[in-house]
This record gives sequence, C-alpha cells and structure tokens, in this order.
Amino acid sequence: MPNIKSAKKELRKNVKRRIHNKKIKENLKGLIKKSQKAIIAKDKQAKDLVTQTLKSLDKAAQKGIIKKNTRDRKKSRLHKKLNQGQKP
Repeated sequence: MPNIKSAKKELRKNVKRRIHNKKIKENLKGLIKKSQKAIIAKDKQAKDLVTQTLKSLDKAAQKGIIKKNTRDRKKSRLHKKLNQGQKP
C-alpha cells in the first residue's frame, strides 16, 4: 500500500486502467470466437463479423492494449480461416 499522495493517485489510476483494458481484451476474445464460429458454420454474416473484429484489433493495438505483432498475427490467422472457408 503506497504512503505518498502521488503514489496513491497512481494506484487509483492503474486500477481504472486495468479494468478498462481487461474489458476491451475480453470483448476482443468474444469477437474473435464469434468470427471463428461464423466461419466454421459458413454463416453469411461471417465477413461482417471478421471486419468488425479486425477494426477492434486495430483500435486495441493503436491504444497499446495489445502489441502490434499480436494484432498482425491474429488478423492474419482470421483472414486465412475466412479465405479457406469461402473456397468450395
């Protein structure tokens, strides 16, 4: 537990940031899972879901919640699955 006033404030800020970042990460995981399920089920909305997921990944990386290489890896794998799922 911090003793200095500024350290106490930093702790409060860190708690808020951690909660906010966790919420965004959980949302990303959910979007990725929905997209993958839609691709496997060959749903017509799969492409829209993937687009939404890619946009969310970009925003998260831009804000520093996930690293850029992580974003690129996830985007690549999602695109690969989508393209394989569309082929007959």
